[in-house]
Amino acid sequence: MTGGPAGASTASAAGLRLIGHHDLAGRGDGMQVIRHGDAVYVGHTGTSGAGTSVLDAADPARPVLVRQWPAPARSHTHKVQVADGLLLVNHEKFPYRAPDTGAASAGLAIYRLADPLRPERVAFWPSGGRGVHRVVWTGGRYAHMSAIPDHFRDRIWVVVDLADPAHPVAAARWWWPGQRDDERPGWPSGERYAAHHALIAGDRAYLGYDDAGMVVLDVSDMTCPRQAGLAHWQGGSTHTCLPLPGRGLVVATDEQVRDGPHAPRRSIHVLDVSGASPVMLAECPHPDGFDHLPLRFGAHNLHENQAGSYCSERLVFATYFSAGVRVYDLADPGHPAEVAHWIPQPPPGQPVPQINDLFVDSGGLIWVTDRIGGGLYVLEPEPPVAALMVDARA
Repeated sequence: MTGGPAGASTASAAGLRLIGHHDLAGRGDGMQVIRHGDAVYVGHTGTSGAGTSVLDAADPARPVLVRQWPAPARSHTHKVQVADGLLLVNHEKFPYRAPDTGAASAGLAIYRLADPLRPERVAFWPSGGRGVHRVVWTGGRYAHMSAIPDHFRDRIWVVVDLADPAHPVAAARWWWPGQRDDERPGWPSGERYAAHHALIAGDRAYLGYDDAGMVVLDVSDMTCPRQAGLAHWQGGSTHTCLPLPGRGLVVATDEQVRDGPHAPRRSIHVLDVSGASPVMLAECPHPDGFDHLPLRFGAHNLHENQAGSYCSERLVFATYFSAGVRVYDLADPGHPAEVAHWIPQPPPGQPVPQINDLFVDSGGLIWVTDRIGGGLYVLEPEPPVAALMVDARA
């Protein structure tokens, strides 16, 4: 164990060093995190009642909480996206399996960032149903997301037109046949076919679709998406599908959604998408020594190479719940190698860490959240990982 900033310490690390931490005012259930300039935005899982936190990261070793507002009743707002002077925040029913005892807030909130540390809400797009789960937006006219609108039994892919951010409108939908209430599901009993989110390269959207695997959509016309491919593998709960377009690759995570010990294996895959159909090339090294632990152990999310962040088509940054942060080198995509990792000591009262999401900023710092109580961590690459990140920058 090594020491670190007040309130946090490291249990195990190679190539990464803890330089900063914030407990988010005792509401440490962090979910998605994004740094934009000197502002850091954190969505909360929802168990603490917090909705969104905004921090001043001018000194990354000592981030300062500037604003934190609650989630609406019976809802959470655990995802954040920033571009073009706007902050987008999802609204979704929470807890997911709670009885429908009252109306949840369901849709997408839009904030202007005239002052990045003090967002001003300017619009709300109501999705209906159980709300918006995850949003992808890197600027421009269209945001896209997974949502459960009225008349659907699970998450589908939805496009919202932000040409006028004060008046967002629905632009398109795509769903797997059988997801509408009036359709008969055609997938095997016990499986879940539900959209998570898509990342786009050119005219293709690579959409994690839970037990269906990865759906490839043709989005040459964003208002009329069409299925262009499918990759299915043993695993399930496909979450993030990160395209590396210069290499014709996609890196896909299967999200661990069950607590251990000995939950089903959920790992990270490398696919070749350069041909007519995706081809599985390899699995990234799966950490050993965690399967016997309580809570979640397995893959979750990836740094998504958004514009303005650190971007690489060789290095992949992943969260692995109790196995912390893992960094993989895809110099040989058929044989990925782990080159760095970091695991914190569990937060007080928590048996193991639950490292949830991460964002690598343009300077190479890694911003990391814990989904239960750990709050926000800031990591710095050490030599030789720091040098490798410079060489591997896209």
